[in-house]
Amino acid sequence: MRYHFDEIVDRRGTDCIKYDALPQFFGSDDVLPLWVADMDFRTPDFIMDAIRKRMEHEILGYTYRGDDFSGSITGWVGRRFNWNVKKEWISFSPGVVSAITVSVMAYTKPGDKVIVQTPVYFPFFESVRGMGRRLVENPLRLADGRYHFDFDDLESKIDEKTKMLILCSPHNPGGMVWKREELGRLAGICNRHNLIVVSDEIHSDLLFDDQVHTPYAMISEECAMNSVVCMAPSKTFNVAGLSTSFVVIPDPEKMKAYEKLMRTLHVHMGNIAGTVALMAAYQHGEQWLGEMMRYVQDNYDYLEKVLSDRLPDVGVMKPEATYLVWLDFRHYGMNDRQLSRFLVEKAKVGLNNGGRFGKPGDGFMRINIGCPREILSEALERICVAFGEI
Repeated sequence: MRYHFDEIVDRRGTDCIKYDALPQFFGSDDVLPLWVADMDFRTPDFIMDAIRKRMEHEILGYTYRGDDFSGSITGWVGRRFNWNVKKEWISFSPGVVSAITVSVMAYTKPGDKVIVQTPVYFPFFESVRGMGRRLVENPLRLADGRYHFDFDDLESKIDEKTKMLILCSPHNPGGMVWKREELGRLAGICNRHNLIVVSDEIHSDLLFDDQVHTPYAMISEECAMNSVVCMAPSKTFNVAGLSTSFVVIPDPEKMKAYEKLMRTLHVHMGNIAGTVALMAAYQHGEQWLGEMMRYVQDNYDYLEKVLSDRLPDVGVMKPEATYLVWLDFRHYGMNDRQLSRFLVEKAKVGLNNGGRFGKPGDGFMRINIGCPREILSEALERICVAFGEI
């Protein structure tokens, strides 16, 4: 392997949320953080080198995204997913959540209903409620150690006010890579009821084993024309702080409405470093990504064995993608607040509180294993000792 992921990089003092904001989020800085969904691995050298080279030109004025920007995206999704994306389908967003919020604003009206499938990435809730839309939950079914779409519940909750479904694919926090057949059945319902599907596919590069990700717009021509697919290099290459993502919108009218609102809000410009990073990532990132995911896979195998041997009452949902793992602590009978407090005060570990992802997340915690093995080992040791004393 060319790259090495065991190195511990001290991130304190860089104003990073994961470490420097611990007192704000956990009430103490004496907590080992495995929560925020960025990694503790160095941003790859080919990205840093590209940024440094651009910074040698000491004028950082207004710029635009040229053909190299869209070309790097079309090349990447073509190689990764066999998806033939046209240049005119691509637009910018500073982040996937921003793209979702803009889509809610562009394609729905106040009072309209928007469906989310809980437990799910919690910023979705504010993207809907914060814009004066009505949030409708279509909880996922938990069976055989995996979440599944509940199609009957979905059908029962759609009425004339329902205009949109926000999909998380691959799923966060569960880590499911939705199969093409699952997506096809979901699409059948959405198309029949004329729902726009906004698909958060930010974790689509982070696949385990032989998993295959299917972009929602690839399901059918009708899906393509009735969807917004949101992607980014941010999770994949640890560049979330550069606020650069993109959307794929094949329908020209929907693209027109999206870009009009982006310009009205004046958030369409982006930043120089983010543009350079995206191009470098998508042009040179395959080897680094492959090696990183093998390391994360080994981290997962290690976590699964430790918890199986020492805390068998903690359920572990095996991820099919992402470096995030969903842990089930319901056996211990703690409510969401008690569980979070116990982990912080007794184990001195900071994880993501499952209840934030929606009511079905009560009793769960999300752990970030995108870190050196030494950090993961210490966190698991603290958790095992703390719960072993109960």
